[in-house]
Amino acid sequence: MSTPLHPQNVIALVWDFDKTLIPGYMQDPIFEAFNIDDGAFWREVNALPAYFARQGVTVHPDTAYLNHLLTYVQHGQMTGLTNARLRELGAQIRFHPGLPDFFRAIREQLDRDPEVQRFEIRLEHYIVSTGLKAMILGSAINPYVNGVWASEFLEAPPAPGFDADPTLDLDAAHSDLGEPLFPVHGVAQIAVAYDNTSKTRALFEINKGSNTDPSIQVNATMRQEDRRVPFQHMIYIADGPSDVPAFSVMRQNHGIGYAVYDPANPASLRQVDRLRRDGRIDHFGPADYRPGSPTSDWLTLQVERIAAEIAAERKSALKERVGEAPRHLPH
Repeated sequence: MSTPLHPQNVIALVWDFDKTLIPGYMQDPIFEAFNIDDGAFWREVNALPAYFARQGVTVHPDTAYLNHLLTYVQHGQMTGLTNARLRELGAQIRFHPGLPDFFRAIREQLDRDPEVQRFEIRLEHYIVSTGLKAMILGSAINPYVNGVWASEFLEAPPAPGFDADPTLDLDAAHSDLGEPLFPVHGVAQIAVAYDNTSKTRALFEINKGSNTDPSIQVNATMRQEDRRVPFQHMIYIADGPSDVPAFSVMRQNHGIGYAVYDPANPASLRQVDRLRRDGRIDHFGPADYRPGSPTSDWLTLQVERIAAEIAAERKSALKERVGEAPRHLPH
């Protein structure tokens, strides 16, 4: 019997960001900092697909806002919007009640279980978002997160032929922190864009462990017993219909889908109830993560259940593979 690649002792909570961890959209601090009418910005973004369709060009509605942010930078309305500035603005993001403390508390509560310690079971938090990675990394929740998948910008892209110039020291062009040493007027290009369908790729990267081991290709064939985080050890938490592709991946692979709603918005409750009745999710609750809240209690219950199942499997394996020690026989 071959040795599995991973002990499969990791439980992963995978989080959407906007409306799931925060009440609104993470871009709000950007609009406040540059005195931009957020309503007008999003209205323009929503009009972009039809605008470009008249030119015979298809624009993805999930990521159209990224280019529109760049347009604002190029037209001087967001001059100075660099990745460093995005991180600074990320510190202004305000979270739902109970966050980020819940991320720490659920992990600490799990670690108090002696069986968790015995079998080295770990809880990891991941964020998968169509939002901006730099802002998430600058936010108060980042210290509690094991990985982030989100959209990113480039600054000061190199000119054509940059790699053929022997006088150009690529390493010297950046500081030890990787920041450009020449003037940067703002973000200039999209490095990577996540939409609600491509977020499913992140789920498989967590599942197979390619996020922790770059030698593992996410599209490579891999036995279920070799995957770092089996889907049945994963919970995906999000807020609505835009996350149906990710919820579907979870349900098809025996993972758990959980939706949160805004207690002050009846339409939000109806939305997640529809997801449950359609079989998209396992359960739902309010976007409130304080101790004793339905969401805090239910997620904690599921994490503890998964940990108990992992421990039971490990005990069974020990019993099956470890023989009895010799003992004295009675006369």
